[in-house]
Amino acid sequence: QMQLVESGGGLVQAGGSLKLSCAASGRTFSSSAMGWFRQAPGKEREFVAGISWDAGTTGYTDSVKGRFTISRDNARNMVYLQMSSLKPEDTAVYYCARRKLSGWHSRNRSDYDVWGQGTQVTVSS
Repeated sequence: QMQLVESGGGLVQAGGSLKLSCAASGRTFSSSAMGWFRQAPGKEREFVAGISWDAGTTGYTDSVKGRFTISRDNARNMVYLQMSSLKPEDTAVYYCARRKLSGWHSRNRSDYDVWGQGTQVTVSS
C-alpha cells in the first residue's frame, strides 16, 4: 500500500514562496497521477493542482494559476508544489494524494484514494 508524506510547509509573508514536497512509497507511484489539495479552517478540502503519471499534463485551480507549479520525479518517487506570490488566502493544510486506478489527474477529491497527513502553510499579511 502506498504511503505519502508531505513536508515543506511553514509560515511565510505574503508575496513569498514555499516549495512543498511529497515522498511516496510503493511501486505504483510512477504509473499514478498525483494531486495536491488544501483545506482551510471551516472549509472543504479543495483541489489545487494535479499531474499525470508522466508529467505530460498538469492542471490547476484558477486561483493558483500562474503562481503554483506542480512537478514530479518518478526516479525519486517525489511530487512537488512550488508556490510563489503567496497570499493570505492560500493559508491551509496542504495534502498530497494519489489518483486511484488512473494515470490522469482529476479535480475530484473522491477520485483519490491515498492521502498524506498534510503540511500546514500559513501566509501572513
